[in-house]
Amino acid sequence: MKKLLNDPADLVAESLRGLDRAHPELRVDHENRIIYRADAPVSGKVGLLSGGGSGHEPAHAGFIGPGMLDAVCAGEVFTSPVPDQMAEATKKIDGGAGVLHLVWNYTGDVMNFDMAAELAAAETDTTVEAVVMNDDVAVEDSLFTAGRRGTGAAIAVEKIVGAAAEQGRSLSELADLARRVNDNSRSMGMALTSCTVPAKGSPTFDLPDDEIEIGIGIHGEPGRRRVPLAPAREIAQMLVDPVLADRDFTGGDGVLVFVNGTGATPLLELYLMYGEIAALLEKAGVVPVRTLVGPYVTSLDMAGCSVSITQLDDELLRLWDAPVATSGLRWGM
Repeated sequence: MKKLLNDPADLVAESLRGLDRAHPELRVDHENRIIYRADAPVSGKVGLLSGGGSGHEPAHAGFIGPGMLDAVCAGEVFTSPVPDQMAEATKKIDGGAGVLHLVWNYTGDVMNFDMAAELAAAETDTTVEAVVMNDDVAVEDSLFTAGRRGTGAAIAVEKIVGAAAEQGRSLSELADLARRVNDNSRSMGMALTSCTVPAKGSPTFDLPDDEIEIGIGIHGEPGRRRVPLAPAREIAQMLVDPVLADRDFTGGDGVLVFVNGTGATPLLELYLMYGEIAALLEKAGVVPVRTLVGPYVTSLDMAGCSVSITQLDDELLRLWDAPVATSGLRWGM
C-alpha cells in the first residue's frame, strides 16, 4: 500500500485538520467531526444536512456552502457517522425553519439519521424531515443496503434542493422536491480496479487485470456481473442500457448527465466516456441539456466510472443553474 498518510487510524482526523486550514469559508467541529458552512445556522432558512463515510471526496464536505448543504457529518472510511454526530449537526444548523436530512441509502446511514432526528427533536424541538436517495439500478438489497443504493444522483438532489432552500422554501416543499429529483434519477457504475482501504492495507476485492465489474457500489460492493475488459464504447453501453431500461428519459426539457470518476480515472478517460454515453443517449432520443464530468463521488483509489441521468423540467433546470459556492461545485457567484 502506497498512500500519503501518517497512521491509518488518524487519517480522517488529520484530513479534517487540513480541510479546516484550506477552507476558511467552512467551520469544523473536530471533536464531533462535523463540517459546517461558516454562517450556519442561517436564520429563517431550512438547514440541509448530509454525510456518510469518508473516502468519497469531494463528497460529502465538498458540497457545503451557499446554494447547497449547510453541514455534513464525517464517518470513518466507508463507515457511517454515529447518531450523536448527526443530532449535534441537526441542532446547530436549525435556523428556525427546520432541518432536512438528505440520506444516501446505506443501512447504517439510514438507521443513524433516523436516531439522530429523534434525538434532535427530543432535545430542542427541531423539526426534521428525511429523504433517502436510492438511484442505483445495478442491484436491489446489496451488502450495504435494503433496496437500491444511493450514488451519484445525490449531487443533483443536493444542488437542486440547496438552491431552493436559498429561496426560502419550506421544509415540506424541500422534502417533496428532493423526492422528485431522486425519483427522476437513475445511476449505474463500473470498476476497472478495486480500492484499498487504508486500515486494511490491501485491495478490497480481487479483480484480474483482464476483467471489469459492472454495477459496482461506491464502497466496492459487487455489481451485476464480472466481464472481460472491453473497449470504452462497449462499457458505455453496459452502463447506459440498464439506466434507460429502468426509466423513460425522453421528452420533457432534457436531462442532466453526470459522468463520475471513482478516484483513479483521469479526466482524459472520463471525457472519452462522456462522448460514448452522449452518442448512445442521442440514438435513444434522450437530450442532455446539462453535464457534469469529473471525480465527485469517489471510492478512494478505485479506477472506474459511473453515469447518473436526471430528468429535468424548467424548474429543475433553473435550480441546477442557480448560483452555488462550495469547494466541489462553484458557479454563478
